[in-house]
Amino acid sequence: MDLSVQVRNARLDAIETTIGTAPIMRLFTGSAPASTAAADSGTEIVAITLPSDWLAAAAGGSIALAGTWTGTAGASGTVGHFRVYDSGDTTCHMQGTVTATGGGGEVVLDVVAITSGQTVAISAFTITDGDA
Repeated sequence: MDLSVQVRNARLDAIETTIGTAPIMRLFTGSAPASTAAADSGTEIVAITLPSDWLAAAAGGSIALAGTWTGTAGASGTVGHFRVYDSGDTTCHMQGTVTATGGGGEVVLDVVAITSGQTVAISAFTITDGDA
């Protein structure tokens, strides 16, 4: 199946619409659970409340972070995965890998070995539509 860029962009823009404004991204040690419906796994290193408009408008079949995504670590460890919850922190809508720059994760940090109290800044987050 081949979809137009406009359809791919609309699918991507629906992510922010569905999850809503100011969602919470949690970074954990280890591998992600089997699905977004499963319980959290690993140790939570940091919870970041994302900006109200947290994704730029989709273009060319991809969508990327908007604004500044930072938080203060509440624990120490090596980050391995993320989960995104709605602003009420009740439903996990998305999860994926976290790597250091050049590692190929969906979320990119400058460094993944975090110390409690450290400011954690997400340097890249991009979703590319499956048909792009």
